[in-house]
Amino acid sequence: MPELPEVETVARGLRATLPGRCILAVRLGKTDFLDDPAAITRGLPGRTIEGVERRGKFLILWLSRGNGAPRPGLLVHLGMTGQLMVLPAAQPAARHTHVVIHLDDGRELRYADMRRFGQMALLDEAAIEERLGGLGAEPLELDERAFCVRIASRRARIKALLLDQHVLRGIGNMYADESLWRARIHPTRLARTLRRKELSRLYCAIRRVLERAIELRGSSVSDYLDAEGRTGEFQRLHRVYGREGKRCFRCKAKVRRMTVAGRSSYFCPCCQPAPRVRRRPARA
Repeated sequence: MPELPEVETVARGLRATLPGRCILAVRLGKTDFLDDPAAITRGLPGRTIEGVERRGKFLILWLSRGNGAPRPGLLVHLGMTGQLMVLPAAQPAARHTHVVIHLDDGRELRYADMRRFGQMALLDEAAIEERLGGLGAEPLELDERAFCVRIASRRARIKALLLDQHVLRGIGNMYADESLWRARIHPTRLARTLRRKELSRLYCAIRRVLERAIELRGSSVSDYLDAEGRTGEFQRLHRVYGREGKRCFRCKAKVRRMTVAGRSSYFCPCCQPAPRVRRRPARA
């Protein structure tokens, strides 16, 4: 599933080319992932795209107002296999292209999604704020102290906490595993058991991983492509994700996989020691 670096890469690509473009028409294929297909086909033509924003794993295409109405936005989530690209109209559409937005410069904004687990909705600004209001903090906007305060007292396992979009938005399975490996923290550690220096290591690891992944346009381990149809490069720097049975880059132990919070979690049993299990005293 595209995570913060992939969605940020797509947002930057769209931000470089879409603002100022007028929407001429919309063509839809399968619509089961759209909140209200009629609202999209009726409400988009004639609008100008004014800006592109990312919030966590969501994209917002802000549109021009009409007749003094509240500012509308096209809210998009890429799901697991979604791709949002700006392409020449003459270029044949890829399979599983379900939304085609015709622009005034002869290009098309196309949304393709093989599994159709994504989301798309045309909403006004208040509705978007309400829908996204429960998202947690942006990890790249938090300072270290705020990060530690947000994590330190939690009773949840640290891997589950990093995946919780109500705590930190945008981090998913892949970058949680990579960050925990770099911080030498086992995914099942309870957050409240982490010492201050461990929290500091984790904060720095998350920032380094996310920033470097954005520089390399994300990770292409499945279907991900950026707004220009290019693959990402950060998968070449993965240290544990998807490497079960291979040697750890640091200590040469074999990488293992376990399930945490319902997701496959990759870790090094040597670099990331498991938490000790406290045995209850036997009853007399």
